[in-house]
Amino acid sequence: MYALVDAVAFYASAEKVFDPAIRTKPVVVLTNNDGCICAVCPIARKLNIPKFGPYFKIKHFLEQHQVVIRSSNYELYADLSEKMMNVIARFCDVQHVYSIDEAFLHFNGYSPLIKSWHEYGHIIRRTVWRETKLPVGVGFGPTPTLAKAANHAAKKLSGFNGVAVINNEQSRHAILARMRCEDVWGVGKRLAKKLNLMNINTAWELAQQNPKTIRRAFSVVLERTVNELNGITCLNWDDVRQDKREIYSTRSFGERITQPLTLKAALMNHVSMVATKLRAQHSLTQQLYIFAATGRHENRYCKKSFMYKFTTPTNDTCVMANAVSQVFNNIYQPGVRFYKCGIGAIELTSQHYQQPDLFNKNTDNPKLMQCLDTVNNRYGKGMLNIASSQLNTRWRMNRDFLSPHYTTRWRDIPKIHCQ
Repeated sequence: MYALVDAVAFYASAEKVFDPAIRTKPVVVLTNNDGCICAVCPIARKLNIPKFGPYFKIKHFLEQHQVVIRSSNYELYADLSEKMMNVIARFCDVQHVYSIDEAFLHFNGYSPLIKSWHEYGHIIRRTVWRETKLPVGVGFGPTPTLAKAANHAAKKLSGFNGVAVINNEQSRHAILARMRCEDVWGVGKRLAKKLNLMNINTAWELAQQNPKTIRRAFSVVLERTVNELNGITCLNWDDVRQDKREIYSTRSFGERITQPLTLKAALMNHVSMVATKLRAQHSLTQQLYIFAATGRHENRYCKKSFMYKFTTPTNDTCVMANAVSQVFNNIYQPGVRFYKCGIGAIELTSQHYQQPDLFNKNTDNPKLMQCLDTVNNRYGKGMLNIASSQLNTRWRMNRDFLSPHYTTRWRDIPKIHCQ
């Protein structure tokens, strides 16, 4: 048996954890630069607030209904996610963290000890709420795709109270018949439109299709989905997730940038992020893509980019930052109002299988990078950084509604006053 445990409107729910005053109020969370709505709590959903709608278009509507607005607090979300995953891991043999707010569980040795999957799901929900104050939905099924379908039912279909179980033909039909094709894991809206043209409108109708026919018409991926909807497991949690072949860090600015030091500080910050991700997956990069651009609606659109090739592959933050400094004059252009910049590491290779170059000395400092990562992992992201990334902070994105970093900054630790 598999299970999917998924937090309800995770970003919005996370904002309520340390602020009980807003737990009974409608809450929405905004994307980078407070541009669009990316999370809507269940209370706010009753107001028909569109997810991913531009904030400025419904600003007055939100004010009229006294909706609580929050900027994305990624540090808080990551910390609460880790706590939630640690709690969930106690209830299964194998845990597969699928995203920041959802995890698949696989039960093998636990199965004989569980008398009721429905009751077990409620135990998981109560425990997660008690220890993290995050509401979750739990779905059980004989395959990961059916567990995902059960989770959809637990959170979005009537008749379920946060837990749904698919463990026989009757429950499988009852849930899949009420799900649209686009609600099936791995299908999506674009593929669902093609299925609708074939008069396949529900998950149950998709499950009745011949897998081989689906493979010929679409892909092997959809064939596996059909098999999984029929109880045939096609996913293996023992498979190692492939390392990323390219790593990018890009972001738009909080305001237009014209000064060279400001643009350089932003690029250096992206370099630090990319280098950290490279070391996390034990990869090296052979080329660095560096770019900066104006907004597409500017009267004079401009995009400047440069491809820097290293003599020996690297994941050293200092080496990569030095590369950016060398080519910066090719990126910066006076008088241009830059709106966005970024760094991309391409042509990645494994750190474990490298052939040293006889004629080019490797200037990486692994011990220094290990110290840098250890300090940042222990005391918080960005605690140590290269100095050039902090020369100017005007480039940072707008987060006018940012909540405190309750769990990652000493000054923001919640205080309880007893009277």
